[in-house]
Amino acid sequence: MDKTVKAEGRSIDSASPREAQSAAKSARLARAKPPAAIRLGIAKTYKLYINGKFPRTESGRYFTVADAKGNIAANMCRASRKDFREAVLAARAAFSGWAGASAYLRGQILYRVAEMLEARAEQFVAELKLMGVDKRAASREVTATIDCLVYYAGWTDKYQQVFSAVNPVASSHFNFSILEPVGVVSVLAGRENALLGFVEAIAPVIAGGNTAIALASEQNPLCAVSLAEVLHSSDVPAGVINILSGYRKELAEQFASHMDVNAIIANGDDASEIKMIQEQAANNIKRVIIRKKPVAPDPYQIIDVQETKTTWHPIGG
Repeated sequence: MDKTVKAEGRSIDSASPREAQSAAKSARLARAKPPAAIRLGIAKTYKLYINGKFPRTESGRYFTVADAKGNIAANMCRASRKDFREAVLAARAAFSGWAGASAYLRGQILYRVAEMLEARAEQFVAELKLMGVDKRAASREVTATIDCLVYYAGWTDKYQQVFSAVNPVASSHFNFSILEPVGVVSVLAGRENALLGFVEAIAPVIAGGNTAIALASEQNPLCAVSLAEVLHSSDVPAGVINILSGYRKELAEQFASHMDVNAIIANGDDASEIKMIQEQAANNIKRVIIRKKPVAPDPYQIIDVQETKTTWHPIGG
């Protein structure tokens, strides 16, 4: 086989040693593979979740969230009072359709959320680990969150049977007491268990037919904001759940004082904040539920945001 390498139209045999060496090097480079291109990964953009969409805050502000090592983990939208007002409008518009949906349908949708969260469990474990939770504890929290959703999915068509009543009366009437959702509920999530605590706060609210605006944990909002992606792909109607991220001190008063919010759930034990919420909520006789410590799932949390409606029906003609 002829191994002669051409150098400027001449063979190596007839070229000078320097030319031959240069030609051989050029031939090797021509045969070599080009270096692999360096690809930069796409950094996730964490946005708000309002009316089934993912807008940035109207203020254009953001705040940084640090990981367990103190490095910047993400830039989060810093929601404004206007963002909250937009969320209330979305929640109010969605309320009649969600409250009027059958209990069976609400249960099926909650179960679908659990299914989608199960499929993305590794992502949420990774986000919890990023914030300093060890792998085993993170796995337990994600599993408990999925179980919480399944639990409330099962209660959607049962709490009416347990807590409604036929009341004995002296007159010739039937007297019934049934439960109805209060309406729009604002939720201040706790600092502990960023994913589980958030879901434990909103799941009983929507299980009972209410709509919600929830503020994620200021210290660890990653999982709550990522949960919006799960909700978006789980048949949850637009506006039923709206998720904001931002500074609690800036938004808590708005959550408590807005006149078109019917109830507020505040998770935390800050005495001054609790006093402020109770004072602001009194303006429209808003129901206030304070949970100073995490509470395990139970049907009474559904009842916390229900009203009792009593009807009278005459007997006979």
